[in-house]
Amino acid sequence: MTNTCLTLEGVSFTLADGRVLFQDLYEVFDQRCTGLVGRNGVGKSVLARLLAGELAPSSGRITRAGGVHYLRQQVAPQGTVAALAGVQLALEALARIENGSADAADFDAVGDRWDMRERLQSELDRCGLLHVHPETPAAELSGGEAMRVALIAAWLSGADMLILDEPSNHLDRANRDALLAQLRRWPGGLLVISHDRELLEQMERIVELSPHGLRSYGGGYSFYAECKRIEQDSAQRQFEQRKLERRRETQTMREQQERQERRLAKGASDGRAANQAKILLGGQKNRAQATAGKLRQQHAAQQEQLSQQVREAAQQIALPAAIAMHALAGPQAARQRLAELEAVVLPYVPPSTRAISLTITGPQRIGVIGPNGSGKSTLLKLLDGQLAPLSGRCEVRARTAYLDQQLNSLTPQRSAIQHLLAANRVAGEATLRTHLAQMGLDAQVAAAPVGTLSGGERLKVALACSLYAHPPAQLLLLDEPSNHLDLASLEALEMMLGQYRGALVVVSHDQAFMQALNLTSYLHMLPN
Repeated sequence: MTNTCLTLEGVSFTLADGRVLFQDLYEVFDQRCTGLVGRNGVGKSVLARLLAGELAPSSGRITRAGGVHYLRQQVAPQGTVAALAGVQLALEALARIENGSADAADFDAVGDRWDMRERLQSELDRCGLLHVHPETPAAELSGGEAMRVALIAAWLSGADMLILDEPSNHLDRANRDALLAQLRRWPGGLLVISHDRELLEQMERIVELSPHGLRSYGGGYSFYAECKRIEQDSAQRQFEQRKLERRRETQTMREQQERQERRLAKGASDGRAANQAKILLGGQKNRAQATAGKLRQQHAAQQEQLSQQVREAAQQIALPAAIAMHALAGPQAARQRLAELEAVVLPYVPPSTRAISLTITGPQRIGVIGPNGSGKSTLLKLLDGQLAPLSGRCEVRARTAYLDQQLNSLTPQRSAIQHLLAANRVAGEATLRTHLAQMGLDAQVAAAPVGTLSGGERLKVALACSLYAHPPAQLLLLDEPSNHLDLASLEALEMMLGQYRGALVVVSHDQAFMQALNLTSYLHMLPN
């Protein structure tokens, strides 16, 4: 592989609605394994698309040395497994050649990849996808299986640089470990966009994207976090020092002003007592007033300079606005049966997890765990009424709210506030906008089409529609709700769900997240 290098030179990007996402970025991404971090909506995925050549910067220049492969944050399971793995055209050309084609375009499509069919099947087997074949429809894959196939596309791409956007989303424990091992073996350049602290810990450096631009930190996530803590402590001390200096200087200027006023008063009194001529008294008064005016101007300029120093120091304190989430569901009667599954046979899942019996009562909180493809998402779709069982009895008596992995409930052209108004026609637009703002979606973001938002912002919109619907849901069905969320938003979600008084069924591979939810029980879906 060549020594790939992606260079940003004064790069800026402006969204279609006129918002400046970031500006004047300078950075070099080379052979070092680099993690890119930042708050939801700051522009990480847009920057990745710029680096990959999918977008052009509004200004500035990006130079590339070597081939780049970009794994999108949202994996779209369309077409076949071969298409998702990025080799369908090569396999089709290979098949035509084997059938006698002499078309030069077919030979160009294959290149030197004459063993691509065997390599793809070998990768599928290595990833534990023994039941999957190149012609398998990608729509039949679970979220984790689709991500594994998309990662295979990266390994087979032959690229010099990989840009992976949230590659650990949807992956179970075993496949997360396999991803980490594969990344350690990767010989080329690597840029990983993630909020997964375990994954970021493996990086050689962390680059943070913020409203102030890009900043590089050597080492993994723990080193970055410690540097940020030290920076913030220093910035806080500087801020307090600047405020103290302003108070002291303000007091000094006030004392100077008071002395000047006393001198003016004394001079006027002495002049009258000495019975000086009015013309002399007037001249003295004008000169004194001019001096006082200059002093006030000096003080005003000095005060503005001090205030500017305080503002600049405050800007260095990266304390993001607090994220808050609320749930509208009231408490459930302890013995109220919300859902019953009796000898239900799930569709699209292996025989080992196909049959299930389950009763959900009152404010029960169930965590669903298991490997990719074991039927976790299928179970939630069944409870939400989107799928019917192959056999058995499924009865759901509660109002449900379902958050799916792919966020298919969102219409890309509609805004966040439009989605929320459709879900709740009672609360009023002002209240709903407040809820969105508390989740970190300000008025401008709330009015933008959700298709233009980041993955984390879209997830927040879908969450808002689930949490703030009217009438409120009695049973929340959440499929990987922690995907895409930055740390502050994840902590807010954990706190809200931990206090939620309704029933809850949640699917997640994030062990720390599940432990924070005060779950009453776990449902283990068996492997294939």
